[in-house]
Amino acid sequence: MQDLTYQFEVIRAIRNFFEVHSFTEVLTPPAVENPGMETHIHPFQLFHKNQNKIAEMYLHTSPEFHMKEILAHHPKLNDIYTLSYCFRDEPISDIHRSQFLMLEWYRKNQRYEKIMDDTSSLVKYTQDHLDQFGILKNKITSFPHVTIADLFKEYTSVDILNYLDTNELKEMIATDFKDVPLPSINCSWDDYFFLLFLNKVEPHLKNHPYLLINEFPAPLSALSTIKEDDDRVCERFEVYLHGVELSNSFNELTDFKTLKKRFEIQAAEKKSLYGYELPWPETFMKMMEQGYPRSAGIALGVERLLYSLTNVENPFFK
Repeated sequence: MQDLTYQFEVIRAIRNFFEVHSFTEVLTPPAVENPGMETHIHPFQLFHKNQNKIAEMYLHTSPEFHMKEILAHHPKLNDIYTLSYCFRDEPISDIHRSQFLMLEWYRKNQRYEKIMDDTSSLVKYTQDHLDQFGILKNKITSFPHVTIADLFKEYTSVDILNYLDTNELKEMIATDFKDVPLPSINCSWDDYFFLLFLNKVEPHLKNHPYLLINEFPAPLSALSTIKEDDDRVCERFEVYLHGVELSNSFNELTDFKTLKKRFEIQAAEKKSLYGYELPWPETFMKMMEQGYPRSAGIALGVERLLYSLTNVENPFFK
């Protein structure tokens, strides 16, 4: 039988960390009316077995919407987290599967710099806990930050912030990076960015035990705010451990009109690229229109954390 010690202990470490830092653990429902609006993330839709028809319910791809509703409706709750399964209908790989354990936390009335501190502290706490059981294999001793623009300059000699126009980015890749395969059809700015990033930048990240990548280009803002003194970038960061993407964090967008516009764009892109639509997130949007508090949040893959720290061949929870 597989030794599950490392699995149980990483969960224990996470819960202990948030208890020490006075977070409240919350629960969110896995079956929801809208699973999230991200263009390239695909949900599982639920069926009514007895009625033989498609239900307007989905397994959530993230607990984000419900966690934000909790923050908005419960003024006494400021710092919350949840540790639960999420579901995404995507290809399975060595570091991804359709059902996976997600840690997500939010801080009300805080900026995302505070989440940066949380993330490095959580990694330190978790590795120290696992080390007690002799299962820590990759100890991280430094926690550097770098901007996405600096990474591109280092590994491609390109100032990516000079190419925020889709056609100009495509032309630059075609001219200067002929080994990067461009699709025959027109793509979004995001697609061209990730073609260059995945081929020319991400392969170098395995040389960094820990790397926090900050200030993504504005077209990748998703649900994050735009930086006040540089509207070319958004207030978003990702953390990589040994080249594995661990987490994604936003300084959370609170402006209803901007959010509505971004959701409309994502819905149109999903319909155009994948041929289906999701129900509009009515409950979430009503909450946002009434006023969502300033906050910052992050989603972190627990199994990826465990994989990166212990080198286990199969970190997945069954």
